[in-house]
Amino acid sequence: MSAQTLTSIRPASPAIRWSRRAAGAVAFAALIELISRTGLADPEFLPPATEIAGRAVTLLADPAFRAHALTSLLAWAIGLAIAALVAVPLGLLLGSVPLVDAATRSVVEFLRPIPSVALIPLVALVIGTGLQHRVALVVYAALWPILYNTMYGLRGVDPVAKESLRSYGFGPLAVLMRVSLPSSAPFIMTGVRLAAGVALILTVSTEIVAGRGEGIGVFIFFAGIAVPARMADILAGVFWVGLFGVAVNALMVAFDRRVFRWHHVQRGEEG
Repeated sequence: MSAQTLTSIRPASPAIRWSRRAAGAVAFAALIELISRTGLADPEFLPPATEIAGRAVTLLADPAFRAHALTSLLAWAIGLAIAALVAVPLGLLLGSVPLVDAATRSVVEFLRPIPSVALIPLVALVIGTGLQHRVALVVYAALWPILYNTMYGLRGVDPVAKESLRSYGFGPLAVLMRVSLPSSAPFIMTGVRLAAGVALILTVSTEIVAGRGEGIGVFIFFAGIAVPARMADILAGVFWVGLFGVAVNALMVAFDRRVFRWHHVQRGEEG
């Protein structure tokens, strides 16, 4: 392959990538504006993008909405943190001790496919509603991406590096902490990034289904059952949830590429 060809397939710079994403977002907003303004969709159900954006800005200045948002973010952050603190050690254990993995595999495979939303009534009966209700469901949903990425990362650790450390007299725990965990860290980070999105979805979904207390989901729920439904409020709330998800993902990707740059270079993901 020629040098000119290699140059042509080099990854775009961050500025170019962000400009493309911004252009896509603007085009999508323009499409919504066009559909609503031309009557292709009933403005009562799909307000123009400018109206949604204006309402989103207004909500940001509303203390009641900010309280809803902070409640949701608190449940999201606590649930994600607990999930990481549980899933990483558990993944290291299952990925390092085949006997434990074999003994627990059937239980793990049984629990993993159960949708967290289906557990909302059960969790409400057991621990009640409120912050603890949302946190418990977020922990359950966010646990699996981190757990499986941790175990997957352990499978890819260089066996020569582990054997070299053992030959110098290091025990299993030292090998795990000095070789396996650092090598698996990029995969664990990917699991946390995936879990952050899952946790956000579960937080808002639980609030919508519960329909009580505080939270952006509760705000969206009451806007939806109003007569007539306040579609601008619903879509403005969804806008802020989506924007927060984009911001969190971008921060985690930037952290991942900076801290684990060696990993991406090895995989040919950075020029």
